[in-house]
Amino acid sequence: MHRIIGTITGVLSAGCLAILAASTLPGAAHAQAAKQPAPAQQAAPPPAAVPQLKQIALTEKQIESLLVAQKDLDAITDKLPEGAADKPDAKLTAQFEGVVKKYGFASYAEYGQVVDNVSLVMSGIDPKAKTFTDPPVLLKKQIAAIEAEKNMPAKDKKAALDEMKEAEKYAVSVQFPENVKLVTKYYEKLVAALEEDEEPAPAPAQKKK
Repeated sequence: MHRIIGTITGVLSAGCLAILAASTLPGAAHAQAAKQPAPAQQAAPPPAAVPQLKQIALTEKQIESLLVAQKDLDAITDKLPEGAADKPDAKLTAQFEGVVKKYGFASYAEYGQVVDNVSLVMSGIDPKAKTFTDPPVLLKKQIAAIEAEKNMPAKDKKAALDEMKEAEKYAVSVQFPENVKLVTKYYEKLVAALEEDEEPAPAPAQKKK
């Protein structure tokens, strides 16, 4: 979130990451995806077979359901040994399915689709101003800013540009303007829910409220 290229390609879950060619975006689902397995059909394919993100018109109910479901999903993953969510077994998968169905999603795949669409919008929202710039346009601006940066080490600059230009191949415009209004309305709550483990874990003494 604090990296210089952190506004266009790293918030998305595994399927959406493949679509936008992963770097790091302020937003949500990248952290979420690290904690919970992506739906099977959203697993990142080989580069030659990168799928298109299926955009949907989000509803307020879906976003509210995502927020409450996320709390339950976090409660499950927080108890898992490190790395266990990367290789979910049938029991764990069933737990995730049960949680999202409890909150109105047809399946974990549908939940993942909602997360991806929310994350796509969040990738274009300025965290401070809460203004939205379409992801492809934002990427172009970021690339231009990196190219103009004079104090960045050449090696880091090249790596950042290579990553961002690769992401540019897959960046897509938000098809549903109403999604921008909805996600912006819930932006702070979505960030809090979906970026939870991007922040350092508190020391034991700090856990008391």
